[in-house]
Amino acid sequence: MVGGHRLLMILAALALLAPLTVASAPASAVEQVAPVTAADRVLGRADAPVTVIEYASFSCHLCADWHQFVFPVFKQRLIDTGQVRFVFRNLPTAPEQMSLPAAALARCAAPERFFDVASTLMRGQEAVLRGGTLDDWWAPAVAASGRTRAQIDACAATPATRAAINRDIASAHAAGANSTPAFFVNGRRVTDRSLGGLEVAVRAAQAERR
Repeated sequence: MVGGHRLLMILAALALLAPLTVASAPASAVEQVAPVTAADRVLGRADAPVTVIEYASFSCHLCADWHQFVFPVFKQRLIDTGQVRFVFRNLPTAPEQMSLPAAALARCAAPERFFDVASTLMRGQEAVLRGGTLDDWWAPAVAASGRTRAQIDACAATPATRAAINRDIASAHAAGANSTPAFFVNGRRVTDRSLGGLEVAVRAAQAERR
């Protein structure tokens, strides 16, 4: 098993060697959300009538708040009931030495464990922002990933992982999402990220399909 310091070095190297290469879209750009593909990390029924896409960063405290306090009820009411297919896409924000390695770690988890890892990282984020170590933050996420440390190390260092994260970033900027968290309900930007605001948007999207 590769030690925690080895994981720290590899994931930190990813942040340094794979800089964000996609420039922000101009304000006048037409918003267009990339369609969901097999490469996306998805929770919920594939045939759900409404798709909610979130662009989030593991170093964004607003994202962490949403995942800790809103997402559990959102999942219970809308995802578990078959109304919503939820898609998480990475939009790493500063500090990149924190957000990019975490994005890679989550991406390299077993696909069915992605949301477990994402939740673990969001829960542990505050401790890092208050001065905790990255290694202590990543360790429980690796434990939840369904992979060994060696597998995560190897995956995080691959061009495919960097390309997957950059695809998410390109998709975000093409849709006009330049801050996190950003939500789209059936392709439409929703600025009210509260549970009530998202429920209203989901109901409106359902009504449009009738």
